[in-house]
Amino acid sequence: MDKPVLRADARRNRAKVLAAAEQAFAVDGLAVPLDEIARLAGVGAGTVYRHFPSKEALFQAVVLERIEQFAQEARELLAAEDPGAVFFDFFKRVVKQASLNRALCDALAETTGLGFKAGAGTDFRSALQALLIRAQAAGAVREDIDGDDLRALIAGCLAAERYSPESRHLVRVVVDGLRKAS
Repeated sequence: MDKPVLRADARRNRAKVLAAAEQAFAVDGLAVPLDEIARLAGVGAGTVYRHFPSKEALFQAVVLERIEQFAQEARELLAAEDPGAVFFDFFKRVVKQASLNRALCDALAETTGLGFKAGAGTDFRSALQALLIRAQAAGAVREDIDGDDLRALIAGCLAAERYSPESRHLVRVVVDGLRKAS
């Protein structure tokens, strides 16, 4: 079933709500009230509810948009020349960007929810696994790591970044552990 086409003003309001929600969720995660998002967007609470029936639906829309961007970037990197370097750079970039955004961090660390189970999350997981497989085939990444292990390592790195932000070396330790021994 196709979505109805929104009027220009409704599209603008939806975009304002998404931008405000992304900003608010990045700082406060799901704790931010919808009224605060409406205020930041410069719209009424009713406008927010017309586009998103719940705070969770808005959160999912914001997070999935960013995860879709990660998936697209990973797919584009599949053609890169140095699969190992590309894989490690992408892994570190995902952890870094997600650690700066509480909503994204929460979603990527969630093992049963938004980040990896809904549409874009599946695309992200598949694209990340494809990068992993290429890097393994090139001899850059250990062969005993699979996509589920990688997801767990991302969640672990996000927890390390979130709860011990001064310990930047922990992500490097994880990345070093992924490298295939020479």
